[in-house]
Amino acid sequence: MTVAFACDPARTRGRLYPEEESTFRSPFQRDRDRIIHASAFRRLKHKTQVFIEHEGDYFRTRLTHSIEVAQVARTISKHLGLNMELTEGVALAHDLGHTPFGHTGEEALNRLMTPYGGFDHNAQAVRIVTRLERHYAEWDGLNLTWETLEGIAKHNGPVLDPVPWALVEYDALHDLELHTHASAEAQVAALSDDIAYNNHDLHDGLRAELFSTDDLAELPILRDCFAEVDIKYPGLNYYRRRHEALRRFFGVLVEDVIRVTEGNLRDLAPQSPEDIRAAGRMMVQFSPALWSDLKVIRAFLFERMYRAPTVIAMREQVTQVVDDLFPWFMAHTDDLPKQWRKDVEEADDESALARIVSDYIAGMTDRFALQSHETLIG
Repeated sequence: MTVAFACDPARTRGRLYPEEESTFRSPFQRDRDRIIHASAFRRLKHKTQVFIEHEGDYFRTRLTHSIEVAQVARTISKHLGLNMELTEGVALAHDLGHTPFGHTGEEALNRLMTPYGGFDHNAQAVRIVTRLERHYAEWDGLNLTWETLEGIAKHNGPVLDPVPWALVEYDALHDLELHTHASAEAQVAALSDDIAYNNHDLHDGLRAELFSTDDLAELPILRDCFAEVDIKYPGLNYYRRRHEALRRFFGVLVEDVIRVTEGNLRDLAPQSPEDIRAAGRMMVQFSPALWSDLKVIRAFLFERMYRAPTVIAMREQVTQVVDDLFPWFMAHTDDLPKQWRKDVEEADDESALARIVSDYIAGMTDRFALQSHETLIG
């Protein structure tokens, strides 16, 4: 049963380009389906989460991460009585704007784009679904509803100055009210992102042998999870023991978000989605105590995983790839694919050209970026 503050697809604020709606799918279902069928979504299969895509078949990629985020988001959204299709659509789209090589690639591209307005992956996700996906006869992009676009743009909170240029550009056409919070559905997607990566980065770090099960058993939250497993399953196999503990860790995070959010909603007593947007704070949150414990776990991951010598070495290599590709395409636009040539011809200054090159590089998968670098530069 939905609640008064859930986004109602029958009352959507609509699409930039009016179109006849489906007879058997709601507007938010249609948005979700368009995202799943987008080229940018498929490319997430070969984009880095933490480890470079080719380093191992068992590590998470942006695609598997997005699927896990959507699963968590559906669970929380259903329990809170929100619109699951909108929540899922935002969750599946939230990482579409990521570059190859994860945050390393984003940092490199942002630095290279600094003279031209910078690069932001959330803004790039909006640019992809409103402009760069070019499959429909009547418009560029996916022509998503206002609510889905709002969620992609500001699921992490209001977008304050300086607003990324890609958002400024679209907001001038279709006001997303960037100064307010997003819907409860989008906020659920944001916290589900935190839950998913806090959980699976621990899995991937163990598989990469960057730390041990014993190391995890000393961390807050996880300490209690391992103790519970040991009491219930004494002498359990090493791999099953850690899986059971991490499964419980996952559950602790989800249950905390649900409990705290329900309390926040009782205090606010919202009667519409607009009440959520105007609340002045995030409604979907972790408790202060759990958030404090998560910061300890994040610090552990930062030191032992994100800054591990093997990861740092790969970060340096892929940074060089992006550093080389950007000036190459700026100087050799003929090496861009044919479908990009018209955009290049219409670019009226260096900034416009740089944004085209940025779009192209940001859309690359890890393997394609490495292959392009090898072919063009060696």
